[in-house]
Amino acid sequence: MIARLNDAEITAALPDVPGWTRNGDGIERQYRFADFVTAFAFMSRVALLAEKADHHPEWSNVYNKVDVRLTTHDAGGLSARDFALAKAIDG
Repeated sequence: MIARLNDAEITAALPDVPGWTRNGDGIERQYRFADFVTAFAFMSRVALLAEKADHHPEWSNVYNKVDVRLTTHDAGGLSARDFALAKAIDG
């Protein structure tokens, strides 16, 4: 079972993922790109990271914007996996 982070752990982890904000039981970030092709290329790179981590984002794409939300459904909220994937996405 994947451990759910408590509020203190989440608060401590957020500074490590600048640009991400907590929203309920997840963390979210919006990315903007020059155009649709660049946004889609970003999504393709993230898809490979997510598959390797076996942890998949909730996301949407409209033209040059990609909205990403991370939460761990198996844990019922945020876990260390969400913060690890956020760092990988930003890397």
